[in-house]
Amino acid sequence: MMDLLPKDKFEILAMKHGSNRYYKRYSSWTQLVTMLFGILSRCDSMSEACCGMQALDGKLNYLGMDSSPAKSTAGDGLRHRGNELFRDYYFALIKHFAPVFSVSRQEKVSFEQFYAFDSTTISLFSDVLKGVGRDPKGDGKKKGGLKVHMLTDVHSETAQYAYISEASQHDRKFLDRLSLPTGSMIVFDRAYNDYKWFAEQTKEGVWFVCRMKDNAVYQVQQVVRDRVLEEDPFGVLKEEHVHLTYKADEGEKGLCLRRIIYKDEQRRIFVFITNNFDITAEEVAFLYKKRWTIELLFKKLKGNFQLRYFYSETENGIRTQVWCTLIACLLLMVLKAKTATKKAFSTVAALMRIHLVSHLCLFWVIENSRRTYSKQRRALNRSPGIQLSLF
Repeated sequence: MMDLLPKDKFEILAMKHGSNRYYKRYSSWTQLVTMLFGILSRCDSMSEACCGMQALDGKLNYLGMDSSPAKSTAGDGLRHRGNELFRDYYFALIKHFAPVFSVSRQEKVSFEQFYAFDSTTISLFSDVLKGVGRDPKGDGKKKGGLKVHMLTDVHSETAQYAYISEASQHDRKFLDRLSLPTGSMIVFDRAYNDYKWFAEQTKEGVWFVCRMKDNAVYQVQQVVRDRVLEEDPFGVLKEEHVHLTYKADEGEKGLCLRRIIYKDEQRRIFVFITNNFDITAEEVAFLYKKRWTIELLFKKLKGNFQLRYFYSETENGIRTQVWCTLIACLLLMVLKAKTATKKAFSTVAALMRIHLVSHLCLFWVIENSRRTYSKQRRALNRSPGIQLSLF
């Protein structure tokens, strides 16, 4: 698995950040190998990861390591070596593996560049990063937490950008960090409603679909469609052109959008807004339904990797582990794409965990789809009249 990673790009970034300046034996690459070993084998602590690597003995040679790291050395690396190295390497890997995912495409989507963004909260047992929720009563201690904001390519179901913040930070602050290409389509939840940002993206030629807030103030300019669903159990109920106002530096300005009311198969009512007037109202609802791909990605991260226990109590160490977890997740998705297997992501993750240090062909482990195990028997001469000696 480590051979899939471009080590030359990692070394260039390590020199840029000066990550090996004060370390004689515990290099940045060794730390990455140690973190990936702990994450892929689902170790609960850095002590488990280091002790597990000590038992590998000669197999460490294949990883380019002279010896297994000590627990104290690995802990110092998490505390003092900047997490920015692993963050930049993750972004470099996204560009490096882009051709692998370029063949993937969602059906019935007319946009070549189709993105979704959202955030997920990870609870911490320490208050290193400010958490969310009410303050506990009495002597209770408020838990900390971090929030992973992520922009994903819906076609390939891979992350294109990620940002880690305190859990208390509002989701809308993530919008200022996005730089979206002209002509692309983005879907997101109503937590990101920002009319000023909507106007800026409209000027740049970026299309979006999101849910409208219940308390939104707007003026109806035109009713395009209004019907009652009698025969069909689901579909578009209403389509309107609406006018909204927002505060800008020059004063109040207006923005014209489409407002679409849709009832799904479970008879739930959704209200969407979009700045694209060319696509059909049914396609607007279909595009928003594809936003679920980012929720599945968060489920992959939380369900297949150890994000309940952290190897360090420092903010830098926690951020480093999250970036390394994203690298591990990207590696497994690359393997799944290269093998074109129909196995579930959780199955691929389990296979890698079971055979992590085995001398087996990586692609054979994933591609082998036999459902039964054939026992190999040694051919023994059982001819009549021949007795096998005990000695």
